[in-house]
Amino acid sequence: MEPPFCLSPRYRLDDELPWLEGIDPSRHYWIAVNGDKSLTVAIPGLTVSSINELKQFLREFRALQPEERMVLTRLASACTIYCISSNCYAIEGEINGAVVWHLFDQETLESLLRTAHPDWQCASKDIELGRNLLMRSFQQTAASKG
Repeated sequence: MEPPFCLSPRYRLDDELPWLEGIDPSRHYWIAVNGDKSLTVAIPGLTVSSINELKQFLREFRALQPEERMVLTRLASACTIYCISSNCYAIEGEINGAVVWHLFDQETLESLLRTAHPDWQCASKDIELGRNLLMRSFQQTAASKG
C-alpha cells in the first residue's frame, strides 16, 4: 500500500494557466486544479449577511499570523483557511481520496473572499456551476440511500 500523495497546487491572479472556472451564486469557488479543467473542484466560499460582517472577516483574515487558522462556516459546510506564511494561505480539500492544500497568496484569496459582498453578483455563465453543485449533492444523497 502506497502512502497518500498530497498535492499543493498554488494559485495567483497572474497565473499563466487559467485556474478560476467561476464563482457560483452561493459563493463556491470553482477551481481547475493546477489549471487542469478535467479536475475541477468547488471550494466553499465566504458568505456574510452584511457589509460590516464582511469587513470584520477581512480584518481577521489580514491579522492571521503563520500557523494560525480561521474557519469559514456555512449553512451546510465549513472550510478552514490556514496561514502558512506572511503571503501564503491554504484551504484544505480532498481530490480522489487524497488530501490537497490549495495554496493562495494574500491578494488572490482576499479577492475571492470579497465576492461575499452582499451586492456582488456572479457572471451569468457561472449560474450553471451552482446547478452542477446541486446535482452533485443529489447524486451523493441518492448513492448514500441506495
